[in-house]
Amino acid sequence: MILLLISIFTAQAEEKNIIYSERTEIDFEAIDIDGELVKPQGALLIERGSVRFSPLIELRLDFNEEMNRSVNSIK
Repeated sequence: MILLLISIFTAQAEEKNIIYSERTEIDFEAIDIDGELVKPQGALLIERGSVRFSPLIELRLDFNEEMNRSVNSIK
């Protein structure tokens, strides 16, 4: 039993001491890849309608009430 535990601990210690190379280079120049392009048979297009936003500011065309009040305050 003790030998089994010792072997497990030494195996784990050896795994932690693995040194990886700093750079890995893979050359795909010499490899020919054959295949076919797979795409959907139909196309689904959803056209969105135009969006109308309600304005947050109301444009006023006349200021008659304010003008009358200002004239009355001057008198």
